[in-house]
Parts: sequence; C-alpha cells; structure tokens
Amino acid sequence: MKSSKQRLSICLMLAWIVLAIAAAQAMQAPANLAHPLDPLSKEEIAAAAQILKDSGKFPDKARFASLLLHEPPKAEVARFKAGDALRREAFAVIYDRANNQTFESVVDLQTKTVKSWRLVPGAQPQLMLDDVFVFQNIVRSDPQWQAAMRKRGLTEFNKIQIEAWSAGHFGFPEEAGKRLFRGLSYLRGDSKNPYARPIEGVIAVVDMNARKVLRLIDTGVVPVPQATADVDEASVGKLRTAPKPLQIVQPNGGSFEIRGNEIRWQNWRFRYALHPREGLVLYTVGYEDGGQVRSILYRAGMSEMVVPYGDPAAGWFIRNAFDEGEYGIGRLAIPFEAKNDIPENATLLDAVFGNESGAGQDARKVIALYERDGGILWKHVDYMTNQNQSRRARQLVLSFFAVVGNYDYGFNWVFHQDGTLEMEVLLTGVMATKGVAPAQSHGEHDPYAHLVAPGVAAPHHQHFFNFRLDFDIDGPKNTVVEQNTAALPAGPNNRYHNAFTMKETPLRRESEAQRSLNLASHRRWRIINPNVKNALGQPTGYLLFTGENSVSFSGPQSSVRQRAGFLNAHLWVTQHNPAEQYAAGDFINQSKGGDGLAKWVKQNRALENQDVVVWYTFGVTHLPRPEDYPVMPVHKAGFKLLPTAFFARNPALDVPRQ
Repeated sequence: MKSSKQRLSICLMLAWIVLAIAAAQAMQAPANLAHPLDPLSKEEIAAAAQILKDSGKFPDKARFASLLLHEPPKAEVARFKAGDALRREAFAVIYDRANNQTFESVVDLQTKTVKSWRLVPGAQPQLMLDDVFVFQNIVRSDPQWQAAMRKRGLTEFNKIQIEAWSAGHFGFPEEAGKRLFRGLSYLRGDSKNPYARPIEGVIAVVDMNARKVLRLIDTGVVPVPQATADVDEASVGKLRTAPKPLQIVQPNGGSFEIRGNEIRWQNWRFRYALHPREGLVLYTVGYEDGGQVRSILYRAGMSEMVVPYGDPAAGWFIRNAFDEGEYGIGRLAIPFEAKNDIPENATLLDAVFGNESGAGQDARKVIALYERDGGILWKHVDYMTNQNQSRRARQLVLSFFAVVGNYDYGFNWVFHQDGTLEMEVLLTGVMATKGVAPAQSHGEHDPYAHLVAPGVAAPHHQHFFNFRLDFDIDGPKNTVVEQNTAALPAGPNNRYHNAFTMKETPLRRESEAQRSLNLASHRRWRIINPNVKNALGQPTGYLLFTGENSVSFSGPQSSVRQRAGFLNAHLWVTQHNPAEQYAAGDFINQSKGGDGLAKWVKQNRALENQDVVVWYTFGVTHLPRPEDYPVMPVHKAGFKLLPTAFFARNPALDVPRQ
C-alpha cells in the first residue's frame, strides 16, 4: 500500500503531465479559436510565414506586404457549428524588392502546405514600413534636395521632416515600372506640428528599388512660415476653466457579452476583426427576434477611401492618397487614451497583425467597445391623462482610430436598440498645408485654397469612403430596389396639389445598378428578401439611409477618377464574388486604373433574388476654415442601415424604463 507521501507525489506528477499536455495543445490551438472567421493568431502568422519560407518558392530577402486570414467560403461559414473542424488558411502578399515582383499565396495551416502561389504582373503592394525608413534617408542624403533646402536658408537637415506620399500614376515615362514615393518636406525643428511650416514647392521623386532620387522638382522659393502651431496644453496658452466632472459609471459592468471575436448585446449578435487593410470589419451580423437570430449582413467593411486635392500646382496635383489600398488603414490603428479618446466605461481590445518579416505583432488597446447614452429612444404623452411613456436609448459602439500622416480618422460601428446599424466616420487631425507668399498672407484666399494662418494655406480637397456591404437579409437571396418620390401632377387625383407618391424599382442587372443620389426625388435604396414576409405580408428588408455626400470635382479623365472608378456613382450593386473585395482593385498602389467595380460590372450579372453586395460611396468636400487650424474639430459623416418591414412594428417596444 502506497504511503500518503507517495500518493501525493503521483498526483503532482499526473497534474504536471496534464498541465504539460494542455500547454502543448495551447501552443498548437490558441485560446478563443472557435470560429472560422477568427483572425490569425501570432502563432498562426509565424507558422504561415515559415511554411512559405521553407517552400522553395519564397524569394531571398523578400518581405510580407500582408499576412492575414484567408477567409473560408461563405457557404462553409453558414454551415459551421460549434465543435466542427476549422479550416485555417493564411493569405499573403509577398514583395521581392530585388526583382520588383509581387506574389500572392494561400497557405493551408493544417496540412502545412502552400496551397497556391502566383506572380501578379506589374502589381505594387502598399507602402511598407521598411520603405518609409529607407526613403527618408535617401531624400535627406540627396545633393539636389540639400541644395534646395540651402536655397531656403535651411541647413539643419535632421530637423526637417520628410513625408512619404504614394506616387499615384500620371503616365510619366521615366516612372514606368519603378516602385516610387514622392517626398514632401516640412520644417519640424523643435516643434510638435511640422505641418505648420511646409517647405513649399520641393518634391522628391524616389525610386525605391534603385534607392535614389529619380528627380527633384523645385518650383521656386516660398518663405517657410516661422510660427509654430503645437496643440499640446503647454503650447496653446491659457486654458478655459474645466467643466465640472461628468462621470459615466456602470457599477455592474457593461451589458454586452464578448465571446472571443463574437459580441452579443441587446438582441444583436455579430463578429468583428481589425483587418490590416480595411480596418474594423463586421461579420455575420444578426438580430435576435422571437428567439431566432435573423441574419442582416454577412460582411461589412470599408472597401476603399481616397483623398483628392483640388490644387493644380506641381506639388499638389499628385496628391490623391488611397489611404486604405496604398497605406493600410487598419495597420495604422493607434492605441486609445482613456478618458480623452473614449469614455471611462469602455472596454479596450487588442488585435494581431503580421509584420513584414512574417512575425505576429500585438496591437494593444486599438479597439474600443462601449455603451453610450443615445438620447430618447421613443416617447409619447397622452395629453388627456398626462401619462408619459418614454424610453432612454442605449447605443453600443465598436470603434478604432487610425493616423494617416497629418489626418486622423475614427470609425464607429454603432448598434441601436431599434435594429438600426450606423457607421460614423470621424475626421480630425491636421490639414495638409502649403506655404504662400507674403502678399497672399492676408485677406482673400486663392482659387484653390483658404488662408488659415500667416503664410499658411490649406488647399481644397475631398474625402471619399466606399463601404462594401454584403447583405443577407433573412438569408442570401436578396434584391435591391430603388425608391424615388415625386409630386403627383395636378388633376382629379391631386386637386389640392398636395399629393406625392413613392415608386420602387428593382435593380435587375449590374448595368442598371450604378446609381447616384438625387435630392429632387429623395432617392434611397432598400435591400429586401422577396422570399420572406413580415406579419403584414411585406418583404423583409433594410434601407440604406444616406447622410452627407458629394460628387467628385476631379474630372472624368483625371488620374484619380481613372483609378477610383467607384467615384462615378454613389451606389453600385454586384452579384457576390469573394474575389471582388476592393472597390478600386486589389493593387491600387501606382495602378493605372480600370480595375475594381468599373471592371466587374461589365459582366452585367443578374441581381434579382441573388446573393448581392451593395457598395456605397459617400464624400466630404472640405473647404478649409481658419477654425479648422491648427487641428480640426471632429467632422462626422456616414450612413445608417434602417430596418424597413424587417419587423412588423417598433422592435424597441420591449426596452424597459430606467
């Protein structure tokens, strides 16, 4: 018979073995890996990179422009149930700098094999961090650039900030076939805001593979503004009296539930990921109604954004930044600062990105999830009895912020208790500025910019955002109908001249589904499931409720319009194809144009009662004000998705009183 000491030793040994096995399993299958749409873990990213490097296909010294989840087929995700085997694949974009070649590859993480590998002829991947550091050294060491700085009395080159701008495509023969950046210069000195002191008229065109300045453009000396415009508390001057404390307290914690990358809140269920290119992406968005989760969206995210400037000067017509496709808006996410960026009740979440060497890197506290007060949800007072029935609204916000050079962009997915889903884009940061001659430093603006400080002007520009919305209203078979409202002509049916009607027209094919807003007809678009009816016999649906918008002021033959064909319409509808992900095409950096939506819709696929994808573009036209300088107050833009006959009555009737 064993002694108690022996039995204890055996128990400890068994416990150690169990823990060791569990630890080994944890190394192979990270915690919370429970769904095929979960982002790649750090271990999976590293494993995918190693499989590629060991495959014999990976070029020597090549770098990863992107390394992320290869999303499984939609039908497979729809069939998935907890406990099912998971398909885990990685998608990589690889850049071979030595040969100026770009490759795409899919890696099967379970079989540890390279599933596909292909060269993408002529493609340039997005800007990479490696590029930026090398680029700055190339420009700062260039004799032509140094001479241009000396002409302006600037000799401390290390105090000049050099910004790397995407090169775009303008058909210049000497630029063909090269990986290029365009360099802009600012006198940073000891200040914190270099954009207050632009060094106007100097543009370095850099051949990144030859590692040299291809040419230097110098349009003439303009005095560099001397004033700084730092915005920290120490630099601003006397501060106003702070308002009394406003506390947001949830003593019992938030009302949401986080299950890995799934979130549940107030009948909403959805998954999320911080995509390195797209930013926050929603998956499998549904609303629980009568004990059943009804599908609304399979996938929703920003497909592309572009910021064209309206100044024709040599240093400005080149500025048409595709902040998603050329820079990667998601990987530019920055950590939130408690109390100032987000309310005190926010829960901060992390993300993981693959870096250029193929290692997984943690991005800490870059996603915020919180509830906020939404004002009155609904209200009615019976004036006969003076009885008040009202409810206070609560909203759930899923948020991230990205810094793209001078601009800061926030993106909020906002979930409402009445079934509304909203996208808020927050525009702030510092405007791109140019130096102007003393004669232009007072009074009226020039035709292409507004004066915002002595010697500093901010050119007119626009911000366009395209969102890809893969609807699954009560299932994948949907139809998009256009709503137009018109006054009824005078006659027997309108003898008092007050009647107006709304007509719905289905968008039957892709050639018909390139539409723009029309204020005169209050044009809207509704996505319906013609096969599912609500209790009133109406097809269930959601309405795309548009907000602020603009048309492009860049000409149809301009470089930006050629490359961003999605600007030609506010709304596009296509038949679902998982390979059609980005409105301007997969590789927008230095592209000539003609890819993306403008190309895909030539197939003219059928759209009625099909698995359809809606692409919505909205624009902000920014005519700068002095009040936007030196840092802009937040400007909000976006859109809402409103249930229309998805329910038979107000779904927020069951919200309890406070």
